[in-house]
Amino acid sequence: MKWALIGASTIAAQYMIRAIRAQDGGEIVSVLSGSAARGADYAREHGIPKSFTDLGEALADPAVEAVYISTTNEKHLSQALAAIAVGKHVLCEKPLAMTVADAAEMVAAAEKAGVVFATNHHLRCSGSHRAVRDLIASGRIGKVLSLRLFHAVHLPENLQGWRINSADAGGGVIPDITVHDADVTRFLLGEDPETVVAQMTASGMGEGVEDSAMSVWTMPSGAMVMSHESFTHPFAGSGFEVHGTEGSIFARGVMTQRPVGEIELVTKAGRATVPYPAHDLYGRGVGEFVAAVQGKGKPAATGWDGVKSLAVAFAVREAAASGKRQTVNYGAAK
Repeated sequence: MKWALIGASTIAAQYMIRAIRAQDGGEIVSVLSGSAARGADYAREHGIPKSFTDLGEALADPAVEAVYISTTNEKHLSQALAAIAVGKHVLCEKPLAMTVADAAEMVAAAEKAGVVFATNHHLRCSGSHRAVRDLIASGRIGKVLSLRLFHAVHLPENLQGWRINSADAGGGVIPDITVHDADVTRFLLGEDPETVVAQMTASGMGEGVEDSAMSVWTMPSGAMVMSHESFTHPFAGSGFEVHGTEGSIFARGVMTQRPVGEIELVTKAGRATVPYPAHDLYGRGVGEFVAAVQGKGKPAATGWDGVKSLAVAFAVREAAASGKRQTVNYGAAK
């Protein structure tokens, strides 16, 4: 499959270029950047044949079969719709858009056009998260009572920028990290959050946007979810705990872009370390996207998965801003 990168991004440089090229026949033919100089430098550094500043020119290349969109959030809608309109398959970074309605519009347009649209929710591609999901599904911890996610990190300086100071570009910890935790919750438990209560604050990094949030979510099964996200916690560690009637799962250090961390299962039989495959998260996600394009199953995270994670994140922000419980509005999401 031949790709165009829409956005000369850090995440593409660190993870996605390698993941795309790891696929059989995976090739990146061009990159789009708002700066001609940056685009040319990026293409040269990563061995990409062409660079563009005009989206139409990049999409006009008949060799391009799919695009990976990793620009700032406010650009996703127009870029995705343009790609879909000319028959390109789309793998888009989260959050998909600036509103749930916009995200749903993108996904619906792809369905109408008959192209594959996927959300780059990498965590559900990890061996650790899939191992935990299998433990839950097989009944090893009985009925799930609660899930606690702790995803408070220290945002590296090179990733700060618009994430900490531009609401117009989709900045803030809620669209950046809460969407991840929403997707992890849906992936692990197989159900969608119904209502949320929340608080948010700027605790030293946010400039006009929140940099820390805590929330509690209700689930249809009666399970409770507690979620904590931050840009300002250098030593907190990350992970999650799933507690059930017959046992608990402790997953430490697994909310990351690398295949690392430890999983422990605790039941009346004692404590046991849970092994899991240490494959590349992004490579697995791209591989499942390519397979979906070939008619072999679905992407790891569909477009509708991205719409739903965004809906949860926005409900958290609304609940925190209003001080009132909010019902998650999934709109047209299927």
